[in-house]
Amino acid sequence: MKTQIYNLKAEKVGEMTLPKEFFDTEFSDTLIAQTIRVALANRRSSFAKTKTRSEVAGTRKKVWAQKGTGNARHGNRTAPIFKGGGVALGPDGQQNYTLKISKAMKKKALFALFTKFAQDKKILIVDDFAQMEPKTKSGVKLITGLKANDEVLSKSRKIGIITDKTIVPVKRSFSNLKDVTLLSLASLNVYDISKQNYLIFSNEAIAQLK
Repeated sequence: MKTQIYNLKAEKVGEMTLPKEFFDTEFSDTLIAQTIRVALANRRSSFAKTKTRSEVAGTRKKVWAQKGTGNARHGNRTAPIFKGGGVALGPDGQQNYTLKISKAMKKKALFALFTKFAQDKKILIVDDFAQMEPKTKSGVKLITGLKANDEVLSKSRKIGIITDKTIVPVKRSFSNLKDVTLLSLASLNVYDISKQNYLIFSNEAIAQLK
């Protein structure tokens, strides 16, 4: 499977055959969904908390005599059955939502997602990213030029730019563009990739994938 290579002037300078082991693998929607679910669960924090009968404010005095009233016997009004009493078996703020998935499954899901983008012609490569002028107008000019040359990209709202590492000129050029997400190989994950409509790789990122 081939994709186009562009320079910083948005000019086509060649094409590349994408590595099959990353861009031509078995695609599984179920595995991708499972990986995203695990990622979101592991980002979740515990906030919900209720007070038990020992934590709520209220008298501990016995509500009425043990015998002789015709009522059921009870202790104090902080019991869960009374209005304003504590909550039985409620959340305590220590809920653990952590899920696990193997590294092999994470990689397989990531490469499956890459394959989906490649099949849909939603990948291109930009050479010499490190030579960018570190200004927002440079990023806007590059994206505008690339959209003029790629019909699929021109219709994409969310664009992910993947580099082999954090590149300061690239960060300064695109960080103010709300529809562009900067990603590096070290922090790649299925959830962030799945939110993009189009992927732009640096030449070095493709080379370092192996």
